[in-house]
Amino acid sequence: MSKPKVFIYTPVDQTGVSHQQLEQAGCDLKLSNVSWHELSGDMNIIDDVEEDTTALLGVAVRKIPITREVMLKSPDLRIVAKYTVGTDDVDVEAATELGILVTHCPTEANWSGVAEGAMAMMLTLLKKVRERDQYVKDGNWRHENLQGTYLGRRQDGYDGITIGIIGLGRIGSRLADLLAPWRVRVIAYDPYKGDQQFIHHDVERVELDELLAQSDVVTIHTNLTAETRQFMGQAEFSKMKESAYFLNAARGAVVDEDALFEALDKDVIAGAAIDVFEEEPLPKQSALLGLGNKILLSPHVITFNIGAGLTTAIPWATEHVIQAMKGEVPEHVYNEDVIDRWVERFGGQNLL
Repeated sequence: MSKPKVFIYTPVDQTGVSHQQLEQAGCDLKLSNVSWHELSGDMNIIDDVEEDTTALLGVAVRKIPITREVMLKSPDLRIVAKYTVGTDDVDVEAATELGILVTHCPTEANWSGVAEGAMAMMLTLLKKVRERDQYVKDGNWRHENLQGTYLGRRQDGYDGITIGIIGLGRIGSRLADLLAPWRVRVIAYDPYKGDQQFIHHDVERVELDELLAQSDVVTIHTNLTAETRQFMGQAEFSKMKESAYFLNAARGAVVDEDALFEALDKDVIAGAAIDVFEEEPLPKQSALLGLGNKILLSPHVITFNIGAGLTTAIPWATEHVIQAMKGEVPEHVYNEDVIDRWVERFGGQNLL
């Protein structure tokens, strides 16, 4: 019996340890030489996928889409395994129809890193950290325009501010936990989470319009789906306070960037912090670049922390592939609807 072929189309393990683990398990490995974080344009890997490929392994890079055509190239393809949490580069609907597993790696280093990063961006905006720094470097000293926002409730009767979280999953919940000691009011909108989730994290459940109208900071933490694509548009920004800030560390496409620009340019909202964009890298002609301190920009690196990033996901993704090659359903299947069909196709069929 020939060895199952695993194509790592965007390698991330610089040590090579996980590659050795796959080979020792009995896999025939093919590694791309693509530097995924330095791609200048879109790339189609269909010609690199062999007809007997059984697993695709890589990161979520929209410039290297895993399309229906790519997956159809090999009738024996069992799994598309991602080192990342995100899977929006994969045609998940097609994978489900074709009976192919899509797995991802929601490691704490990743999703909690997003929550920590969102907290940092929020404080940077509210406390005017950049403005104060630049003001002093320009040779100045104190000005009323440098006045920041006090976050929490106080004994003198100050009520504190309201933080609105859209999406109370792993990231939104961790952000709520981080905010707890600050004595702020935390509200959230998530129609897919039960009341217990809100109670456990001491978050008040509200409808979306209420959240937009009452929040001093609106931060979105949803997956990118057909439902959430351009979730925040002109209508949503118009419902926010003029003094409010908006944060996006989810996916760029959940926001209508033209509407965001207009909201900032016309002072519909006070400011924004954005780590993800509809097109990445952010085009040099993007209007968002001309908004000065109204917007805090970050190059989709919110989880890029020492000892974190994709490093902790490598063992997970490696094990996902090995389990699938053994005919076992791995952990962290993203398209759970495919599991029954996948078991019918490959369950118990050990290729190793």
